[in-house]
Amino acid sequence: MFLIKAEEEADEHADHNHDPQPIATAQQTQADKVFNQPAPAALPLVQSENNATVKYVCPMHPHVVSDEPGTCPICGMNLEQVYTGGQVGEEVVVGVSGGMQQALGMRSETVTEGTLWKLVKTIGTVEYDENAIGHVHTRVTGWIETLQVHNVGQQVKKGQLLYELYSPELVNAQDDYMQAKDYLKQDKNRGSVLLNKARQRLELLGVSEKTIKQLERTGETIYRVPFYAEQDGFVSQLTIRHGMYVQPGDTLFEIVNLSNVWVIADVFENEQSWLEQGRPVEVTSSAQGLFDLESTIDYIYPELDPVTRAMRVRIKLTNPDKLLKPGTLVDVKLFGGPKRNVLSVPTEALILTGRENRVVVKRSDTGFVSLPVKVGMIAQGKAEIIEGLQAGDKVIVSGQFLIDSEASIQGSLQRLSSGNADASDSSGANPHANH
Repeated sequence: MFLIKAEEEADEHADHNHDPQPIATAQQTQADKVFNQPAPAALPLVQSENNATVKYVCPMHPHVVSDEPGTCPICGMNLEQVYTGGQVGEEVVVGVSGGMQQALGMRSETVTEGTLWKLVKTIGTVEYDENAIGHVHTRVTGWIETLQVHNVGQQVKKGQLLYELYSPELVNAQDDYMQAKDYLKQDKNRGSVLLNKARQRLELLGVSEKTIKQLERTGETIYRVPFYAEQDGFVSQLTIRHGMYVQPGDTLFEIVNLSNVWVIADVFENEQSWLEQGRPVEVTSSAQGLFDLESTIDYIYPELDPVTRAMRVRIKLTNPDKLLKPGTLVDVKLFGGPKRNVLSVPTEALILTGRENRVVVKRSDTGFVSLPVKVGMIAQGKAEIIEGLQAGDKVIVSGQFLIDSEASIQGSLQRLSSGNADASDSSGANPHANH
């Protein structure tokens, strides 16, 4: 009886040793259904169209690559799934669905042949036309009388009285002229010679034709000899006052004419070969409401600025309304010669990596590749492509940076995979290499 009971207890104990395992398995399966359901696979932003191999890469540190999902040991971010495939040296084609293209705002333009005009945009400074600056000097000593110009900036007209001068030398010259005129009555031939010399002396001393005619008409000596402006303009320099003593060599006035002005523009050293005298120019001064004033390059200065390494270009500009004032900053467009039959893309398509220029090219409706290009002249929002593209290629001008980044990662992974494969092959070829 005891043995039978003991056997039953042993059987029950054996049952207890076997039954809990299925129960635990069932409980674990139920828990997996509740808590460990696989997360929905996140669609990669871009996928390769080639036969792909799955790798996991840190978004912040692309050199961190793993064969299994996990986190980055540097920043702790989850590794993102990417696809690699193809052979090293082939184009890395990155696939982007139509919906993703719309989300990225991707736009493409066709590479075409055309003409690029060399255009230099720079800043210029308005200056006086130095050829239209008039200096007023006296040719005799004397004292200023009846000064009519009192301040810098005063506008004067041609023929306007500037000042009167008392000079003993001018008085003597007038007396000599009157004596020669009287001698003309006695000896017509010799008197004519003396009269011409006396008149020429007055002219050389700066006496105006109007004053000489007054002297001939009245026959009276003019003690205060008037001097008049020889051109229209503004007084930019004034060094005398009423009653001052002056002598030859003193600059009494400086009068400038603003009917024409110069614009001095700076051109950087790498753009200097584009320009030559006579090339068209457009000048804009938005503050004065003047836009696209047309002119040409009047002169190119032979030396560079030693500090800025810039070349100065002079532009002569008509200024009939006197709106352009010296010292004003203006926008200048200098047009060089055309460069014809060149491939060009919008500058927005260029990806500058620091070592090379790249563009993203559309190979199919959903396939894109990132290609290096050699860039030539850049002008008017377009870049000349010397190598890397052909006419008819479609380049991406918006939303291309993410594709280029993906293509770079895939290219690196392909090289990494190829390197690992080569290492495995070399190890397999020599089984005793590690012994």
